[in-house]
Amino acid sequence: MITSALSAAPDATESSEDSLTGWALAARHGDPAAVDRLVRALHRDVLRYVAHLCADPQAVDDLAQETFLRALGSLRHFEGRSSARTWLLSIARRAVIDSYRRAATRPRLSDVPDWQLAVELAQPKGLPGFEDGVALLDLLALLPDDRREAFLLTQLLGLPYAEAAEISNCPVGTVRSRVARARATLLDLLADEGAVCRSR
Repeated sequence: MITSALSAAPDATESSEDSLTGWALAARHGDPAAVDRLVRALHRDVLRYVAHLCADPQAVDDLAQETFLRALGSLRHFEGRSSARTWLLSIARRAVIDSYRRAATRPRLSDVPDWQLAVELAQPKGLPGFEDGVALLDLLALLPDDRREAFLLTQLLGLPYAEAAEISNCPVGTVRSRVARARATLLDLLADEGAVCRSR
């Protein structure tokens, strides 16, 4: 396991860039001693770098472990064009970014005891809900066809009165009149509905 290779501190002479790159190239060809030396020499750098990038101190060790696992899994692609330190720290950076992406896609647990109430309280206020939409459709169904059409075109679909008149094949003044009558009828129906609800 990688952590067993980390128990001993690296020698100062073992951390030169040429040595690190040489160990990585040797490890690429299957030298277990080179793998051990590479991991020991760069473990502290990877930990510091991951800790700097990561907002969660508890995840630092896991991300460092993942960095080394990724690096050892892709050693065959390391060609020594950059130093082994640069190569390994770029893998660490990708590991941290991937951890942020995974965290963003996971649902978060709420620390609020009644999470359903918290969600309901967070909803915008004053907007019509599903029940209000159904009630509006029921009320619109009570309007005469020509008034309902004028109201739907101008008030729900937001068309200008001129376009609604063209669609309805009638003058603009007629559309305005139909919309005004539809509003008056709807207000009366809502008042009647409110009176029924209050009497229950």
